[in-house]
Amino acid sequence: MAWVILQFENVVYKINLAKEGCFKNSPKSNEEKIILKGVSGIVSPGEMLAILGPSGSGKTTLLTGLGGRLVNGHLKGVIMYNNKTFTNAMNRNMGFVTQDDVLYPHLTVSETLVFTALLRLPKTFTVEEKIAHADAIMTQLGLTKCKDIIVGGPFLRGISGGERKRVSIGQEMLINPSLLFLDEPTSGLDSTTALRIVSTLRDLAKGGRTVVLTIHQPSSRLFYMFKKVLLLSEGNPLYFGRGEDAMGYFSGIGFSPLVAMNPSDFLLDLSNGILSDDPRELVDTPIEDPASIKKTLVAAFKTNLVENMKEQLQESDVHQVAEKQHEKKFTQWSNTWWQQFSVLFRRGMKERKHESFSSLKVGEVLVVAFLCGLLWWKSNNIQDQVGLMFFYTDFWSFFPLLQAIFTFPQERMMLEKERSSGMYRLSAYFMARTIGDLPMELVLPTIFTVITYWMTGLKPSALNFFSTLFSILYNVLVSQGLGLALGAMIMDQESATVLGSVIILSFTLAGGYFVQHVPWFISWIKYISISQYTYKLLLGSQYSHGETYSCGINATCLVEDFPTIKTIGLGGKGISMVALAVMFFGYRFLAYVALMRVGVTKK
Repeated sequence: MAWVILQFENVVYKINLAKEGCFKNSPKSNEEKIILKGVSGIVSPGEMLAILGPSGSGKTTLLTGLGGRLVNGHLKGVIMYNNKTFTNAMNRNMGFVTQDDVLYPHLTVSETLVFTALLRLPKTFTVEEKIAHADAIMTQLGLTKCKDIIVGGPFLRGISGGERKRVSIGQEMLINPSLLFLDEPTSGLDSTTALRIVSTLRDLAKGGRTVVLTIHQPSSRLFYMFKKVLLLSEGNPLYFGRGEDAMGYFSGIGFSPLVAMNPSDFLLDLSNGILSDDPRELVDTPIEDPASIKKTLVAAFKTNLVENMKEQLQESDVHQVAEKQHEKKFTQWSNTWWQQFSVLFRRGMKERKHESFSSLKVGEVLVVAFLCGLLWWKSNNIQDQVGLMFFYTDFWSFFPLLQAIFTFPQERMMLEKERSSGMYRLSAYFMARTIGDLPMELVLPTIFTVITYWMTGLKPSALNFFSTLFSILYNVLVSQGLGLALGAMIMDQESATVLGSVIILSFTLAGGYFVQHVPWFISWIKYISISQYTYKLLLGSQYSHGETYSCGINATCLVEDFPTIKTIGLGGKGISMVALAVMFFGYRFLAYVALMRVGVTKK
């Protein structure tokens, strides 16, 4: 493990706030907001830096910037890792634990860490060595007792909050990082569990790692575990130095409590501009204006600590550390494309089988199938059969579309986390997700077709049955592709669902069943309509040219002359299949391109 000295000097971060005028078409005015205002510091191997401050002080923004994961805004200043800027090699040698534990709920603790090890550890390790490494991390973090329990989520009972946080830390520890960032690792945990987490982090730091974390309001026991403390207030640094020296510094500049209190509580009061000798007086209006107190503290920091900090940055032994280390040579990816694909495929199958075959979804399809079979029971009326073909088209356009829309919005946080850490190629993830969904997404429409086909009295030959089944499954795949594209482009479930419903409804209306004489100025919709081409294939699976049907007493008519069928036509099956194939690949290509922006960070 290579040692890393983290240095950051005069870090400034700005974002643009676009403000709209009173009217919709009025021009927008850009207002710039400064989140970080010249923050500096240094953290050496074996040290743990805690970034403190109230909500909105810029803690998470600073941590994200130091970890190279900022997406928007303008970051200025100098951030160096062993006197070098952010590189792919450093990203691979760095761990980043987000505040929210982004984990798959149906995987066990062991499966979660093993899959992460298979993806993140380099291909020079054998599979057995990677699994053994995951087991060692579980032992180190005290997760052995719960290794076979599922992680769980908000609506699924699993391991405890503290265990979830240790699993998140374990995922980053698998690569044996030299630099570890953690965003609020004790958030939502009780004091005992929080103490255990911070103790674990302290032990990791003692092993030669550089640990940086944000924390909101630690207990006094936690506070004195921190080697260094950085206190922020509205993006301004108020203190940087040893944690045990913080109270002495503020006493020296005239800010000291007259009653014993938690140091972190006192520091947070100061960063909020609250000055009180007695905590009971906090309910009253402070004598001094909070803004003036903050200005005084910022000025004191610049007077007393800035010069000392500059000396630390200049005198750091980063060159000596760099000389002692043999820098690891990293390729862009830890594993081959095929290794990434196979691991992601297996992980996806394990996680999504619970969702794809949930009792609610299976029950919904079975109820609709039997209801459909009873309504069209042994029907030999051509009008009814044509209506059944259109119901097949309509139902198996809406159902897979709405299911697919949720795919990428639900996985956005996971994709951002794993792509930003360079875990795998986007193409490997996309192909594993797409191919892994095929068998699970095609089982239910197959069962639906088997039930309804024989109940409704359609042609009993194998050729007709498999032609109908093929048309329905083809429709499912194309509609699913449209749902994936909409979900990936919009990344908002509600908006994508509304838009998807409008698009499918438009395709349905132009499909040739409800309106047979579409005006010329809107008839172009049918050429991009999934329903139009699927409906043509389904009609072709049951009827052929020259076939007749009973159209009156002792009278027969040609099937192709039936009004609905005449509008659609029984020819052009090849064109329909090619058009659907273009949509199948086109929609998925759009989804892939839309996903390329997810997890891409500003370097």
